[in-house]
Amino acid sequence: MKILITGANGLLGQKLVYKLKSQPSVQLVATARGANRLLNQNGYVYQEMDITDPLQVNEVLRLHKPDVIINTAAMTNVDACETDRDNCWKMNVLAVQYQVETLELLQTENPGYKPHYIHLSTDFIFDGSHGPLDESAEPHPLSYYAESKLAAEVIVQNSRLKWAIARTVLVYGIVDNMSRSNIVLWVKGSLEQGKSINVVDDQFRTPTLAEDLADGCILIAEKGATGIYNISGPDFYSILELAHLVADYYKLDKSLIKPSKSEDIKQPAKRPPVTGFIIDKARKELGYNPHSFVEGIKILEEQLAKMK
Repeated sequence: MKILITGANGLLGQKLVYKLKSQPSVQLVATARGANRLLNQNGYVYQEMDITDPLQVNEVLRLHKPDVIINTAAMTNVDACETDRDNCWKMNVLAVQYQVETLELLQTENPGYKPHYIHLSTDFIFDGSHGPLDESAEPHPLSYYAESKLAAEVIVQNSRLKWAIARTVLVYGIVDNMSRSNIVLWVKGSLEQGKSINVVDDQFRTPTLAEDLADGCILIAEKGATGIYNISGPDFYSILELAHLVADYYKLDKSLIKPSKSEDIKQPAKRPPVTGFIIDKARKELGYNPHSFVEGIKILEEQLAKMK
């Protein structure tokens, strides 16, 4: 099976590369904009691909003709998407359109070629009025980022491809070259420096370990599964509870964590208050079995220790 990953330099992309490159049944093509940022560059082909360049997308997909495409590339900084809407739309919507159109064309030109397109989406497409949610919940985006991710879902669902959408929530983990922080590293780093932090107590999520999300995507690929799957962690917490759990794990000073409300933290983009996912479908149909949040912190900590 030839699997092509977009966004291979990102958190999920790197996890997928490291999990798939040693599988003898997988021929792996990792793509991203710019140079390969992974420390280990053996066991797979790396190809530069700017997903916002339709000619490059066409060229790379034609060259490799993958059986499976896992599209992890996206602009995920929610506030940056709100203020830089052009780039957000290019990366989150047009890029998906270019991939889908190229694959549809290849499918028409090559009878028997049936690529499996697996697209990553987000809990932010919902308005946060209630949760946890199952796959049948009705999307209602509150931010431009969310609008762009929903628009991409529509393109995928209306395509002639064999498709699957993996929706996820609040991903955390550590990789070779971190371009962005996440909830665990932010809380740990701030408290270790003795900094007090404002943490919202009115947003609820099911946080997802990056390894678990990668496993979910791989299970979708292996089983040739189609449709929408919620791929998140199993535990439903407020962001404040998550911060307390991180502090407890590292035995750090919880008094530095100041509870606050979403409206008090001035951010350009609106966040849904309550999301989180019910993952029964993924458990049953894929055999997906994610770690608890505390187990996830332990895995992350073991990886950090190895990097020292």
